[in-house]
Amino acid sequence: MKDILDVFVARGDLAHVALFLWAAAATFGALTGLRALVDANRRFDEFVRELSQFNRRFSGDSEP
Repeated sequence: MKDILDVFVARGDLAHVALFLWAAAATFGALTGLRALVDANRRFDEFVRELSQFNRRFSGDSEP
């Protein structure tokens, strides 16, 4: 890793390294947020299904 950084520093492309690190961190953050959103959506879907099952059971409907 140090050799790669030395090449960028020697060529004056340190801004490109910083931009790459920013982009990698932003992508990681977006993926982490998306994973949390998917998990929350799954939990909400399970809750709605259970609530629907509860309502069917106690409202007298015989549909499965």
